[in-house]
Amino acid sequence: MESLTKRVHQRRQFIRCALAAAAGAVASGAFCPVGAAQGQWKLRLSGSSINFSKLPIEQACQRLAEVGFEAVDLWSAHAGCPHLDDVLQRLGPTGLQELLAKHKLRLYSFSVYVGGYRKYAELLGKSGGGVAVRGSAPPCDPAELTPRMKQFLESLKPELELAEKYNSYLAIENHGGALLNTLDSFKAFVDLNRSSRLGIALAPYHLQAAKASVEEAIAISGKQLLYFYAWQNAPGLKQLPGFGPTDFTPWLAALAKIRYPWYVNPFMHHEPDADEMSAALRRSKAYLEACFRQAGQVHQG
Repeated sequence: MESLTKRVHQRRQFIRCALAAAAGAVASGAFCPVGAAQGQWKLRLSGSSINFSKLPIEQACQRLAEVGFEAVDLWSAHAGCPHLDDVLQRLGPTGLQELLAKHKLRLYSFSVYVGGYRKYAELLGKSGGGVAVRGSAPPCDPAELTPRMKQFLESLKPELELAEKYNSYLAIENHGGALLNTLDSFKAFVDLNRSSRLGIALAPYHLQAAKASVEEAIAISGKQLLYFYAWQNAPGLKQLPGFGPTDFTPWLAALAKIRYPWYVNPFMHHEPDADEMSAALRRSKAYLEACFRQAGQVHQG
């Protein structure tokens, strides 16, 4: 009986997700990946509000929509970004849903490096659910990697209970000088993780700094990859796709190979003024779309 009940629940969840996708719903009571289970892999793009951190959340969302992104990643107070706290204190879930609906944006994620997931869990859930992106833990000696990773994953249980309650996911970002940083740490994470609500936010910027293969990290992450920064290790605007020296085609081909079902998020830190940022993101979007077409040929070949 329990197995039958579970299958019925999963079937209903699938139907709700399919209906939400078909309707282009901005916020659904059943948050789920956007990629199709069958057919050709599709490139879907989101944008981060922190790249317009000097603007109010309303204007940041307008800018992201005008660039042509499908979804938004809202940031808490990293580098003084005001957006997520403003939503929490002023707009609330209903106001956020109305704002995103106005601009035809879907809610993808909350980046909660400052404040933590617990502070925003209820807001994320009541806004439709999504991915909460956060960091891992301090680094360790390679010989201690497995027990330290196991300890870290155990420490996430209270947050994962919240994620279950609020129909959301936790994505742990790799970072220089952190527990999740090397390819071996990716392997340890994937091998030890037992929660369907927990996965990886992959930041190529930090992998390149560690001289690690981004394509291999994507392959290791597999179905546990919940978030992908289209972000290269270079100064200034060269962090963005299409500006710096990195060819993003192999990365997109690697995402296609694992049938990554979430969004690709062009990203940089220390953004320029809003007009220059908008123009740069438009160029990055066009570049990624060209890489996607080429990656399709690579993947099929």
